[in-house]
Amino acid sequence: MKSILIKDTTVAERAQIVREALGADCDCEGQDFTDMYDDYIYGLKELSDINREFSEKHAGEVTSGGI
Repeated sequence: MKSILIKDTTVAERAQIVREALGADCDCEGQDFTDMYDDYIYGLKELSDINREFSEKHAGEVTSGGI
């Protein structure tokens, strides 16, 4: 598998990586996840940093059907 690090990819490749990873419809309850990954696409933050920051910010907010 090819590296997905910013230093090893172009803007076009990073945009394609995000599109493929998220699938066709990337909107979930008003959150547009393609926008969330703009910093990766434009070479500002690695995917791992964006995902970690999102997880830290939203930890505990997801519930599973009232359990």
